[in-house]
Formats: sequence, C-alpha cells, structure tokens
Amino acid sequence: MSAEVVTLSRKGPTLSPILDLTATAMEAVNAIILDRMQSEIPLIPALAGHLIAGGGKRMRPMLTLAGAELVGYRGARHHKLAASVEFIHTATLLHDDVVDGSETRRGKEAANLIYGNPATVLVGDFLFSRAFELMVEDGSLDALRILSSASAVIAQGEVDQLTAQRKVETSEERYLSIIDAKTAALFAAASRIAAVVGECSEAEELALDAYGRNLGIAFQLVDDAIDYDTGTADMGKDRGDDFREGKMTLPVILTYARGSDEERRFWQEAVAGFRVEDEDFDHAVELIRRHDAVSATRERARMYAQRACDALSIFPDGPARAAMVEAAQFAVSRGY
Repeated sequence: MSAEVVTLSRKGPTLSPILDLTATAMEAVNAIILDRMQSEIPLIPALAGHLIAGGGKRMRPMLTLAGAELVGYRGARHHKLAASVEFIHTATLLHDDVVDGSETRRGKEAANLIYGNPATVLVGDFLFSRAFELMVEDGSLDALRILSSASAVIAQGEVDQLTAQRKVETSEERYLSIIDAKTAALFAAASRIAAVVGECSEAEELALDAYGRNLGIAFQLVDDAIDYDTGTADMGKDRGDDFREGKMTLPVILTYARGSDEERRFWQEAVAGFRVEDEDFDHAVELIRRHDAVSATRERARMYAQRACDALSIFPDGPARAAMVEAAQFAVSRGY
C-alpha cells in the first residue's frame, strides 16, 4: 500500500485544492458549456440551463483538467473535452430523472416536472449530440473512442439497473457491475483523456483510468450510503428516493443478507413496492442502522478511494497529485 493512505486531516479533506488547481481552466470550460448549450429553439437552453446552472461539483470535467495538470499538459484541447464530459453527464441526469420520475435534482425541482418528460429526453439527446461535436472538433480518435465507449457503457449500466430494479435477490457483484458502468465509466474516461491530450505512455493512461474508475465507484457507494444515513446533510434530492424506487443499493443488499426472516420479509415487500410510506422508510433506515450497513458501505468506498490514490503513484509528487488524492479523500468523507 502506498504512503498516501486515505486518512482524514483534523478538519477533514476538501475539494479546495483541486478547485484551486483547475479554476482558470474551469472558467474556459464553463464558457464552452454556456456557448454550446445555446440553440435557436428557446426551450433547449432554458431546460439545459435549469440543470447546468443548478450547481453540482463538476467532478468529472474537473478530473480531466486536474489530470492534464498532473501530466504537465500546457495546451487547451482538454477544455472542449472536459465540456464534452459534462454534457454527457448532464444528458444522463436528464434521462435518469425521467426514468426514475424524480421530483428534485440538486435541490431544485427536476426539469421533467417543469418541462415534461418528452422535452427533457430530447434536450438530453441534444446535449449528447453537442458532446460528440466537441469530441470530433478535438480530432483525436483515441479521445473519441474513450468517450464514445464510456457513453455506451453508461447506457448499458442504466438499462442493467432498470432490469435489476425491484429484485431483492440482486447480488453485491451485480450491484458493483452496475455502478462500475453507470457511474465509474465516465469518471474513468474523464481522467484517461487527460493522458491522451498529454501524449502520455500507455501505463500513465491506464493509471489515470484506474484512478477515475475507483474514484467513481467510491463516489457512488457514498451516494448510496447517504440516502440511508440520518447523520448526513441534505444532498439535493429527496431522501428515500432509492428506497421508494426499489433500488437494491449496497446498504440494502448488506442489510438483507444479514437480516432475520422477518426483516427479509419487510425488504421483499418494500423492494416490490408495497412498503413505500414514510414510516416504512424510517423502518428501513432503522434496519440498516441495526446491521451497520452504512458504515460497511462507507468502508468499501474507502477501499476503492485507496485504490484510486495508489493508481497515482506512477506520477511524481506535486500539487496536482496531492489535489487529486485529497479529492478522493473528500469523496468518501462527505455527507452530501
């Protein structure tokens, strides 16, 4: 294990180092995003802007920018590619909210409730198209291959999650496969394309891919833990969404495996959609607390975050590497 073990400082890790590292480049990326989400059809920028301007950590494009700093790239190609990454991510969020029937996103009313499902899906398609325009403009077949492949994997992961929904027998192995596809694939691609524009070695390219992939899994594990963690802050969506949608996330999988016959009957009814009231969610939280499943999920997240940090050991010490390590630490310690 590397010396950069994931431990928390006295005040806890923050995103400040990676935000500072990428601040100037992120301004350029945001300008591209603002420009490319425009259209002569007013509904398109209005709906896209509702989500894009609604906040969010911009973690995925930030990884492209930080990775470019890590490999010493001094050009500007990564700006359009980072914007492409954010468009892919935003498009998937719009589509997800339609599929899930979400009511909130990033603390605001979800776009599908304001503009309707058809418009939300179509604007998501528009953003996917803009993402591919930006990739083509960059001109790198390697970058196009990496991002287009990630887009296909994300879609497959979302379909896999849909087919696993309301199936209490979903295994931990399948769950990890789903989040590797629907979340970690874009984290990996966003990190890896920094090595492409930096004309790095295959080993460095794979190291950045491993960093992003493991960080993405850790990030999703923490998201899933937060949904059942009464000690965390509001994270911009309705708590209990996963429960009411019958999603077998890791806290539920672990609790179901460790539960009594009576507890399992509760989960069978809940996941099937017959126990969706507030008191049912409260009972679910109590069962998850009883079996320490949130802590166990966070512990697994720390393991993946450690793998992400270890993947960076191929690169020399410096501000970029330190910032990316702290970003992994933040991902697993956050409460929102």
